[in-house]
Amino acid sequence: MDGTDRRIRVLIAKPGMDGHDRGAKVVARALRDAGMEVIYTGLRQTADMIVNAALQEDVDAIGLSVLSGAHMHYFTEVMGLLREKGADDIIVFGGGIIPDQDLPRLRELGVGKVFTPGASTEDAAEYLRGAVRERWQQQGEA
Repeated sequence: MDGTDRRIRVLIAKPGMDGHDRGAKVVARALRDAGMEVIYTGLRQTADMIVNAALQEDVDAIGLSVLSGAHMHYFTEVMGLLREKGADDIIVFGGGIIPDQDLPRLRELGVGKVFTPGASTEDAAEYLRGAVRERWQQQGEA
């Protein structure tokens, strides 16, 4: 199967103690409706659990939903673990309550895109299609 036939695989995760996952479920459903394979890991995930699930599921992207204010901590942990495990080719994106002043630092960490309240699920799907296909082309899979 070449990259044009391959379905994009996305893991959606809720790190930390935040118990609100409605937004994550909406995004997961929208990406599924857009033709992607979506794995939702559920609430209260550690960075280690998220990265291990991403590796086991051979995903193209990880989406973190953070409403707790601990986004810098979780994104830093996930990005570090991906690098440690040689999986920093997995695209990481996020959503939730994330202040604008933190966006440049998240980009420096390697986070591809952050969708804040009001962003459309269509924008998220379009971003993933473009970013993953670009990655596949770089890796010679498209």
